[in-house]
Amino acid sequence: MCVIFLAWRRHPDYRLVVAANRDEFYARPTAPAGYWPEAPDVLAGRDLEGGGTWLGVTRAGRFAALTNYRRGEGHIPDAPTRGRLVSEFLLCASSPGEYLQSLAQRAGDYNGFNLLVGDCESLHWFSNCGGEPSTLEPGIYAVSNDLLDTPWPKIMRGKDGFGRLLEARDIDLSAMFELLMDRQTAADGALPDTGIGLSRERALSPIFIAAGDYGTRSSTVLLIEGSGDVTFHERTHEPGIAGTETITYTYPVESDREAV
Repeated sequence: MCVIFLAWRRHPDYRLVVAANRDEFYARPTAPAGYWPEAPDVLAGRDLEGGGTWLGVTRAGRFAALTNYRRGEGHIPDAPTRGRLVSEFLLCASSPGEYLQSLAQRAGDYNGFNLLVGDCESLHWFSNCGGEPSTLEPGIYAVSNDLLDTPWPKIMRGKDGFGRLLEARDIDLSAMFELLMDRQTAADGALPDTGIGLSRERALSPIFIAAGDYGTRSSTVLLIEGSGDVTFHERTHEPGIAGTETITYTYPVESDREAV
């Protein structure tokens, strides 16, 4: 997952609104969102190579999503897959805060990441490149491949558009997906320097990426109502081509359900 826009307790009807793109090499095998056979309370896509996921929810209302932190050096070749951090939280019984405090003890074993975890009561963020775990106050946030709310061009443009869409009482699903399909490239002078070279920075600067063998693989719009109802929308994309077919899952949160 390489860009996430989210609103926590900022809409009159929805506790959490998420619009996110997952970017990955096209050759990496992936399963689309669905309930996991061995853990039917979990709704998420699947990285079939590493075994984890990039974004998911449970029937008890737990939520987690991950982005990689991009840097040109310091890569740990044999580090465990970061996608397992999402599935680990979704499958455990710890509170979001407890889970992140525990993760902080071993976070250095992983390559750089941003991790968002939450439940019906709270939402938290942690990066192993950016200090201690933090509890998020009600607000609108965005994260890509740097720290939370780092003002990269696509973060600022996307967060502004996301905020405008939240001003409407009814969430416009088509407009949310249109935001996630934005292919605008940032001006060279506004690009970050993460150590991958100018041409690669330019190719990765849009919200929707189509960069040869790498690009946006799927887009997700997640809505969790104050009443607890969850609606999960996903579109899968072919290399460089935005998909139009939307798969939707809807269910009520079962607040008294034990973790799987």
